[in-house]
This record gives sequence, structure tokens and C-alpha cells, in this order.
Amino acid sequence: MEPVLRNLRIGRVLNEIKKVPNCMLLDVGCGFNHKFLSTVEPYIAQGVGIDFKVPNVSFRKIRAIQMKLNETMPFHNDSFNIATMLAVLEHLEKPKQILDEIARVLQDEGKLILTVPGKRAKPVLEFLAFKLGIVNRAEIEDHKKYYDLTDLQELADQSGKFEIVHHRYFQFGMNNFCVMKKI
Repeated sequence: MEPVLRNLRIGRVLNEIKKVPNCMLLDVGCGFNHKFLSTVEPYIAQGVGIDFKVPNVSFRKIRAIQMKLNETMPFHNDSFNIATMLAVLEHLEKPKQILDEIARVLQDEGKLILTVPGKRAKPVLEFLAFKLGIVNRAEIEDHKKYYDLTDLQELADQSGKFEIVHHRYFQFGMNNFCVMKKI
């Protein structure tokens, strides 16, 4: 089931990436196999993924760096014009600090594109994980928070570095697709 959900997220984000010529992409929480970066490689100039699970690798236009998301990112200011966080925000202990760090490495008016489970998803995901076992139990147990538009707006406001330029729910209102612009 998780690959199906991942592919739905990728399709939504790819449409945004295609709008940016010479896209310099940072994928925050890229996962062990940096699948998203590999999928979008034909549409970007360069991509970097960071995650505590990913091995350090570099090939073609993609580089992956193993690091925890509570650290300062090893990039210069204004290094990227797009950052993505796909099904990552719900796992973060300190989401505002991560948004602040993403803002630092994004160029002016750069975009943060994220997907995050909505509040409606909590009982469904827990049922699928804990009762049916068709979603990874450990992943669901690691969720710190489920978000709706109000929560995302509060997070952007707390940061003071982003404004939401597009939001919509998908997957029957159980997932958020959000585009924030650095201000």
C-alpha cells in the first residue's frame, strides 16, 4: 500500500518541479533508497537528498547525504530553489527549526513542497498498521502530529519565513499537499 501512496505524492510534486527551469532540488527526508530523487532526475539540474537512513552516495545529478534532521544542513545559504518534504513533517520533533533551516538554504522566493497526513488519516493509518498490518507499524508509531491547513498556516506563521501559496487535501481529505514560498 505504501508504494501506491508514494506514487500519488510523487505525481503531485512532479508537476511543481517541472515548472522550475534548472531546478536545484533538496529532498528533506529522502528515505533509504532516495526513490523520489531518482524518479525526478530527468526534470532537475541537480538534486540532494538528506535522511538519517540513506547511505552517502553520489551519481549523475543526484547526491544523498546521511544526516539527522535536527542538525544544521551542510549547505550554503540560497543553495536550492525547491525543497521537498514528502511524508516527513509528521515525524519531526521540532518542525519549526527544520523549516527555518530549509528557509536558510532556499533562494529568495524558493518553494517548499510538502505532503503530510491530515487529521482524518490518523484512525485510518492506525487501523491499517495496527489491525491489518498492511502499513508499516513503526512508521505510524513515529508520527508526532497530524496536520490540517490551520496547523500548516500556524507553522508557516511561527517560522515567519514562509507563506502558503497553494494547499489542497487529497486522498479523500486524508493527506495535505502544500506549497510554501520563502518570503
